[in-house]
Amino acid sequence: MMLRRPRLSLWEKSYLPQILKGLWLTFKHIPRRKVTEQYPEQRPTLHGPHYRGAPVLVKDPEGRVKCVSCQLCEFVCPPKAIRITPGSRQPGGPDANVEKEPKGFDIDMLRCIYCGLCQEVCPEEAIFLKRHFAITGYSREELVFDKDKLLELGGVHQDQIWKWKNK
Repeated sequence: MMLRRPRLSLWEKSYLPQILKGLWLTFKHIPRRKVTEQYPEQRPTLHGPHYRGAPVLVKDPEGRVKCVSCQLCEFVCPPKAIRITPGSRQPGGPDANVEKEPKGFDIDMLRCIYCGLCQEVCPEEAIFLKRHFAITGYSREELVFDKDKLLELGGVHQDQIWKWKNK
């Protein structure tokens, strides 16, 4: 079976219809209001409700680190940006019924693709994606966030999950 090409008219062969459509589209956008934000002074408001920002660690309302070093976030991270060094908790502490806590928790923000899989897989709701979008540094080492930096950015998370509370 042979397909026949449609015959183009002289008008269509000249590319003028496509050029005129492009000019019409350009002129249609000229009277619109300009949207220019002065970035450092004005923070962008274009982020929707599903914006995924930088991952951070959080503490519970009593100030304890919620992470239990299950290492699921490290396992599920596609670019392998998360590194966890498991540690143990003090035996006589108020949260002694929890087995582990991270001795080291590093996220390489240069490798992170902000996919949100770490937040979804966390059983303790210890890692969240905050609305931080301006993460900058002068060297690569500055952009590898350690446990203290991640907890500082995350702060305290008020939630209804009290798994560690002694009954």
